[in-house]
Amino acid sequence: MSKSVVILDYGSGNLRSAERAVARVGADVEVTADLAKAARADGLVVPGVGAYAACMAGIDALGAGPVIAERVRAGAPVLGICVGMQILFDEGEEHGVVTKGLGLAPGAVTVLHAPVVPHMGWNTVDWPADSVLGAGIPPGTRFFFVHSYAATPNEAQAAAGVRVATTTHGEPFVAAFDSDVLRATQFHPEKSGDAGATLLANWLGTL
Repeated sequence: MSKSVVILDYGSGNLRSAERAVARVGADVEVTADLAKAARADGLVVPGVGAYAACMAGIDALGAGPVIAERVRAGAPVLGICVGMQILFDEGEEHGVVTKGLGLAPGAVTVLHAPVVPHMGWNTVDWPADSVLGAGIPPGTRFFFVHSYAATPNEAQAAAGVRVATTTHGEPFVAAFDSDVLRATQFHPEKSGDAGATLLANWLGTL
C-alpha cells in the first residue's frame, strides 16, 4: 500500500518538481496548504526557495510551525528541502537581519564564505556512516545545490542526535541531516537525478 506524502504549500518551494520526484519513488503525493492533511500524512515534505525570512513569513502566515513541530514530537516523519531545511534550525541571518526559525535542529544559517556565491551546481556529500538518507549512495555521488546561505556544523547538533552530512564550498556546511523522524537536505533531491531518487526512496522507507 502506498504511503501518503504531503508537500506543504505555504507559498514557497519547488512544489511540482518535488511532487513528481516523490511520486516517482512510489508515494501517494498531494501538494496542499491543508494543515489537517499535513498533520495526518505518513510523511510531510517542507520545501523552500528564496529568502529565509520570506519562507518563515509563509510558514507563520499559514500557521504551519506548530504542525511541523507536533509531527516531530509525535514521531511522524518530516523532510525539509533547501530553505525548507534551513528554517528547521534556530535562526537565519540575511543582510544583517536575524529571523527566528522553527528551532527543531540546533544551529544558525548564515552566508556562505566562498570565492563564488551562490553555490550553484553539482557537488559531493560526505555522509556519516549511520545516515538513513545517504544509505546505499556511493562516495563521490553528486547532488544539485543552489544556495547562498547554509548552516554550520557544530557540537550541539551531535549532542542533540542530529547526524550531519557535509559538503565544502569555500567552507564546510550542513548538506543534509538525519535526526530520528526529522530529516533534511540543503541540496535539491528532486533535481539530482537517480541519486536524488535513491535518497527519496530511503526517506520513503522510514514512513
